[in-house]
Amino acid sequence: MAMNRPPLSFITLSFHSVLLFGVGCLCESVPGMYVLGDSLVDIGNNNYLPLALAKANLPYNGVDFPTGIATGRFSNGKNTADFLAEKVGVPSPPPYLSLPSIFGKLSSSNAMVTGVSFASGGAGILNVTEELFIQSISLTKQVGYYSLVHEQLVQQLGSDEAQAHLSKSLFVVVIGSNDLFNYFNKNSKASKEYTPQQFVDLMVSTLKGLLKRLHGLGSRKFVITGVASIGCCPAQRKDSATGDCNVEINTWSMKYNDGLKALLHELKTELSDIHYSYCETYDVLNNLVQHPETYGILEIKKACCGCGSNLKAEFPCTPISTYCSNRKNHLFWDLYHPTEHTSSLFADSIYSGSQQMTFPMNVEQLVNV
Repeated sequence: MAMNRPPLSFITLSFHSVLLFGVGCLCESVPGMYVLGDSLVDIGNNNYLPLALAKANLPYNGVDFPTGIATGRFSNGKNTADFLAEKVGVPSPPPYLSLPSIFGKLSSSNAMVTGVSFASGGAGILNVTEELFIQSISLTKQVGYYSLVHEQLVQQLGSDEAQAHLSKSLFVVVIGSNDLFNYFNKNSKASKEYTPQQFVDLMVSTLKGLLKRLHGLGSRKFVITGVASIGCCPAQRKDSATGDCNVEINTWSMKYNDGLKALLHELKTELSDIHYSYCETYDVLNNLVQHPETYGILEIKKACCGCGSNLKAEFPCTPISTYCSNRKNHLFWDLYHPTEHTSSLFADSIYSGSQQMTFPMNVEQLVNV
């Protein structure tokens, strides 16, 4: 008796789908994750920038990473991007600058299908952050790099399948802190050219243009974080005799976030096929600062790894630094960045946070749209 067989085209498509999307419901929902941003989610791009001042390729960074060595993450272990990738069922996206190329052009890479990280320590929405960090990959340049990845995906998968793949993928955007750090730096050129409100408005309008460009290159699902209460990091607290947060920079972080939320609402009105999850990381960090004991945190002011008697925030984490024995009870790893434990808490809020913290939906809901 002859068996009914599916047509060859169906078999080929099904096999291709397994290769492309993987096995299991999570991977089918999120075939890839593309990360744009700064040092909060950089997983090693700055290792490839010879002039970059913001690097995390030396101990004691990575002391709690599975390999036990520094990877370029500004953390004692994993960062928020790593934890979010785990939650949605994809590998941590590799650094863009680590991808193989031939004669300056990207060569075919399966890694690009499951995602790429363009994030760079010191990066900003605007290009002004290079005043502080000499060399980084600005958001504009990151989007430019993504356009090359998009081109390669179209060549690998074909136009229709590439668009289907990207429409289900997540585009994670974590940026803005360095723009504000730079503006409020005492030697800032930007503060001489713009009022704080003008500068924040410029950040918002520039970001809107870049998000629209990503949409034009297939992006449909965005995960976007606001700027946290960055005035409460050790580098900002050390300038206060009592170790208080920098109120001015926190105020303008909130004003930027207000502009960002308005931008996202406008974007959804203009481009109805966009879906997004916005996380109010300002409130997330504030909650950790105000109720640290709820999360097993004992130290909210001092860096775990660093140098100097003033909150260990005079220099970054390097081999000549000292570091705390229990990283889980510190809010901050170094003078700017959270510990691995804190990053995991951020990722929890982004992925499954309540509507007070993530709206109009969290990432767990976004993947099912």
